Amino acid sequence: MFARIAVWEPMPDDERQWVIDAAKTVPGVLHAYHLVDPATGDGLSISFFEDDVDVAQVKAAIAEKALQIGWNDVPRPAPSSETIYRVLRSG
Repeated sequence: MFARIAVWEPMPDDERQWVIDAAKTVPGVLHAYHLVDPATGDGLSISFFEDDVDVAQVKAAIAEKALQIGWNDVPRPAPSSETIYRVLRSG
């Protein structure tokens, strides 16, 4: 299993469930979470995947949904960083 962690400064303040729903259309996407610091508005996106998931395919599913809902019609922030981690242990 591996995880993707994206840092947002600030976290987009729209209803972000559409992102999680789009990602989970790709087989092997296990879980996804959006976290926000209420004091700063900064946030994290944390997603967990089976080993054989192609993250590019997940991003493509999200991009397709963004196009459908008009997300890109106005400028939006992008994550300030994105890192992929191998999960060593879980509980």
